[in-house]
Amino acid sequence: MKTSLTLSVALMFVLLASGSAWPRQRDRHHGDNDVARAALQRGEILPITRILPLVAQYLPGDVVEVRLDTRRGSLDYEIKVLTPSGQVRRLLLDARTGASIAIED
Repeated sequence: MKTSLTLSVALMFVLLASGSAWPRQRDRHHGDNDVARAALQRGEILPITRILPLVAQYLPGDVVEVRLDTRRGSLDYEIKVLTPSGQVRRLLLDARTGASIAIED
């Protein structure tokens, strides 16, 4: 009984510690969602439903991650694809046109 209580208390502290860090992690990326939504509403980027069919044309495989990237001064989709050979490759697409910018390993 004492061991069970000790484990319960320890688990509670772990959950509280991880739960208090989660909002900070989420808040750090919350602005990214606003940027993407606003760009989509202004017609500056293609919606993901139009981008995903293009991915298969450039790089066959399964999409495992999609991010809207603003690091280069333009809006690009950074897409990670698991290829049929088991390799994860990164595809950069122009978010406005869907044109391929680069394919990287």
